Amino acid sequence: MQLPQGFHSKGENLVCKLNKSLYGLKQASRQWYSKFSTYIFKYGFKQSKSDYSLFTKKFNQTFIALLVYVDDILIASNDVQEVEDLKSYLNHDFKLNDLGNLKYFLGLEVARLEKGISLCQRKYALGVLKDAGMTSCKPSKVPMEQNLKLRKYRGDLLPDLGVYRRLVGRLLYLTITRPDITNPVHKLSQFMAKPRKPHLDAAYKILQYIKGCPSQGILLSSKSDLHLKAYTDADWASCVDTKRSTTGFCVFLGDSLVSWKSKKQSIVSRSSTEAEYRAMALTVCEMTWLLALLKDLEVHHPQPGMLFCDNQASIYIGENPVFHERTKYIEVEFHLVRDKVKEKVIRLFFSPTHTQLVDLFTKALSSQRLRSLLSKMSILNIHSTESHLEGEYQIVKD
Repeated sequence: MQLPQGFHSKGENLVCKLNKSLYGLKQASRQWYSKFSTYIFKYGFKQSKSDYSLFTKKFNQTFIALLVYVDDILIASNDVQEVEDLKSYLNHDFKLNDLGNLKYFLGLEVARLEKGISLCQRKYALGVLKDAGMTSCKPSKVPMEQNLKLRKYRGDLLPDLGVYRRLVGRLLYLTITRPDITNPVHKLSQFMAKPRKPHLDAAYKILQYIKGCPSQGILLSSKSDLHLKAYTDADWASCVDTKRSTTGFCVFLGDSLVSWKSKKQSIVSRSSTEAEYRAMALTVCEMTWLLALLKDLEVHHPQPGMLFCDNQASIYIGENPVFHERTKYIEVEFHLVRDKVKEKVIRLFFSPTHTQLVDLFTKALSSQRLRSLLSKMSILNIHSTESHLEGEYQIVKD
């Protein structure tokens, strides 16, 4: 070791004591990303503009994609030899630990089945239940009661705010593969500043629901087409404190659910049509991003994306610019729906309310309605004997 410049030892034999590891510094991740990306660019990779952590390379008939999360890396390619060459190249300057085929990544459990790829967070979910002391609780059929109205200032304040905040934070990460709890967790995350006892009771209700199906996750089908379609909806003035509406959408690639969201709108909508139109605009943004991502992944998508909505008035606004008098109070940014329809990037379709899949992301549902929507979204529990993959789930247990 050498002493810093300007520090004179006067002949004494001194050393530096490390008080904080460089790994924990804010600039550590930047320096690591800069070093790794520079190194991977030399190998011929290019960075995706849609997702800066995605690097792709294509030559002749070979395509290889590399996804980076700090120092965890996923590699996918249609050429096994190219993957081996890339690992040898990276191992030359970096110490690699090759874990083989993808099975577990950042808390996500990946299982390859005959019908596709299953994603779940069973181990993580059981860890959340154990830390909350709910491993022996009674299971619930729904994550939230239908008529439950949570208010910001109703109920006793919690003595320890950290218990609620840590629990909701862990539930937020669980929504990566659990669309069925997205809306309840979204509602609970609005009370992080001053949580109260009714809020904590609602969080424990979600844990009871998770106890009944800890292995539930998403099935990415291997036999569906690559046509992008989305469903959007809004629950008008659903927030009892602010009267803001809730936006919900889900996007499918073929039959596989790839993106979903439940979010409270930023301002109060004057009508249900305005709320639906704002939800439609948010969905169009997500579809536009996914189309750009598919392009980076060399997936050809010539046909317009399909957007389904159960509000005909908002569809008319999106397709016909003559409705200016009724929409002049809506911000210009939300009229991107018209632009994308005109550019034939998306097409708008009416979907009757009883076939609307997005109810899952805008409101609490009955157990029967919840099970019906989950089956349509290919969300299933591969460890359950009731699953239609009964003959295949055993390979995951082993």
